[in-house]
Amino acid sequence: MLGACFVVMVKKVPREHRQLLENSSYDHCQKKLILLSARGFTNLFQILVKAKKPLVGHNMLMDLMHLHDKFYRPLPESYEEFKRNIHNLFPVIIDTKTVTKYVQKKCLFPRVSSLLEVYTVLCSNLNPKGPPCPVIALASGCSRYAEKEFPHEAGYDAFLCGSVLLMSAHLLLCRSTDDAVEADPSFSQYLTVLAEHVNKVNFIRGGVSSINFSGEDAPCRHPPALVVRVRGWPGLTERQIYHEFKARCRFDVRRLSKNQFILLSNKHKDVRLVLRAYRHHSHLQVSVYRHWRHSPSVNCLLQISGIVALWSLLAFVLGGVRSC
Repeated sequence: MLGACFVVMVKKVPREHRQLLENSSYDHCQKKLILLSARGFTNLFQILVKAKKPLVGHNMLMDLMHLHDKFYRPLPESYEEFKRNIHNLFPVIIDTKTVTKYVQKKCLFPRVSSLLEVYTVLCSNLNPKGPPCPVIALASGCSRYAEKEFPHEAGYDAFLCGSVLLMSAHLLLCRSTDDAVEADPSFSQYLTVLAEHVNKVNFIRGGVSSINFSGEDAPCRHPPALVVRVRGWPGLTERQIYHEFKARCRFDVRRLSKNQFILLSNKHKDVRLVLRAYRHHSHLQVSVYRHWRHSPSVNCLLQISGIVALWSLLAFVLGGVRSC
């Protein structure tokens, strides 16, 4: 990194000259500049922490974990300690994934997932009768973002995330009051309608739908996992299973054993649909996952226990016969 930014020159000087340089207040070696460059993103992290401004991201749990681990401290073993540390570093966090999930329920928002899809839908003017959303002006040098998509480029994703937050807040503000919304709402008004989503970060496939970094997590009820047992269809992969069910609904797919796969969904209706549709399928048997029945480790333990019990019974019987 230093080699890319600086040309380092080593110069031999007399002892008297060296002492003069060392005692001088002028930084001839530009040590501060070199150290600043060597610290890299840590400088920005510390600026964010000191500023205590709202930190905005989309589906940002992994981002927060990386920030904690790489620029603060190694991730703690305690979940509660992790929550406290993040809240101390960033007192106000807004996850646009959590916000847009709420907007989908309240504002007849089409169900989309990725940040770019959400941005596209919000740009389609979901509230034509209300005042238009504030104009989002791009900084100089970023005009290309208005002309072409650059997914996963840091600047472009930041632009999408900020835009989604502003447009979602504007939509919620328009729907939250019967009074006319002023033409140019203040950011504090937007924060007011976003208050119930502050510090709640989306959590996928967990016992809670979001992690509340400033309080207790609210429990939620997820649909049950499904297990697919394959019969007469050798060599089936996770990708093939995914595409098999994709036509009906979307599932996350994980291999459980040689001929079994786990399906995970966020929607109860999708689980019910698949259970009905594959009830009499010739190759795929779909059922609700039961740990004691489908877990390979549990099955292995039961098999070992059965063998031990069988040998014990056999030894008991043979021992009884000999004694007679």
